[in-house]
Amino acid sequence: MRVHAYAAPGPSEPLVPTIIERRDVGPNDVLIEIRYAGVCHSDIHTVRGDWGPQPYPLVPGHEIVGIVTQAGSEVTRHQVGDRVGVGCMVNSCRDCVNCRNGDQQYCLAGMVPTYAGVDRDGTITQGGYATHIVVDADFVLSVPEGIDFAAAAPLLCAGITTYSPLRHWNAGPGKNIAIVGLGGLGHLAVKIAHALGTEVTVLSQSLKKQEDGLRLGADHYHATSDPDTFPQLAGQFDLIINTVSAPINLDAYLRLLAVDGTLVNVGAPAEPLTLNVFTLIDARRSYAGSLIGGIHETQEMLNFCAEHHISADIELISADKINHAYDRVLASDVRYRFVIDTTTLD
Repeated sequence: MRVHAYAAPGPSEPLVPTIIERRDVGPNDVLIEIRYAGVCHSDIHTVRGDWGPQPYPLVPGHEIVGIVTQAGSEVTRHQVGDRVGVGCMVNSCRDCVNCRNGDQQYCLAGMVPTYAGVDRDGTITQGGYATHIVVDADFVLSVPEGIDFAAAAPLLCAGITTYSPLRHWNAGPGKNIAIVGLGGLGHLAVKIAHALGTEVTVLSQSLKKQEDGLRLGADHYHATSDPDTFPQLAGQFDLIINTVSAPINLDAYLRLLAVDGTLVNVGAPAEPLTLNVFTLIDARRSYAGSLIGGIHETQEMLNFCAEHHISADIELISADKINHAYDRVLASDVRYRFVIDTTTLD
């Protein structure tokens, strides 16, 4: 079927309205009428070629929620009328050890991203800045009724990107955790870490979002531009989640970790980062990364967010405001996630 969408014609051009083709609904597919799509910083990095050459024209969007309008003959988990979501991947090999363990995001054959990837039929995947999408039912999530539908969209990337490392590194009561950056990822990291019962500190360049940080669930808030911050907090944290997509002084942040503490990067700057290995050695510290989560864990995250009344703080926009939204994301001028009303694409 032919559907309306917004696509990037090239790395330095604004996104424009277009028509794209979606595949026919197969036996294990669902057709989703997209209602809302989040604007992720990764969308901007990708369409602007920050992470390498891309297949243009390209429709971004991997924070998708909508309604099932057609289900294939073999689909049992989703029915017409269901509220569903699609995140950063739409397929994987299903056979490797990581897929079998529920970590499809680490598929050894390479998971199929929701956009800019090669789909099972050899076509290039196109994302959620569109009115409809066809997705294998095994990669479609159920969105609980307890979450506002538009505000649920960013959970499909920003939510799981922060939930997964918090769970993996056992965030909970008795743990002291820092979140670097209070943006699209960071504000959800604060909400989730607070709901898990941790002591939460926000580390941001300035104090201009301090009131927000404390409202969202942080116990403490410090400006990294203050020269006293790093000496004051040295050796305090069990876990630091770095959500920013810009270079940071890794050694300075690693020194904030207690013995056996871990700094986890979920933000993905285009530039390489460096560190002094002795910063790790002198307190048995670890530096790690984390990429979204598997399908089971993503559903667990959605259920957790519904139970704890967690959703993204959003600014809803019409499709014709996408390019302006990109400019504002790059200027850190959004609190805290843009979400596109995709019904405005028609």
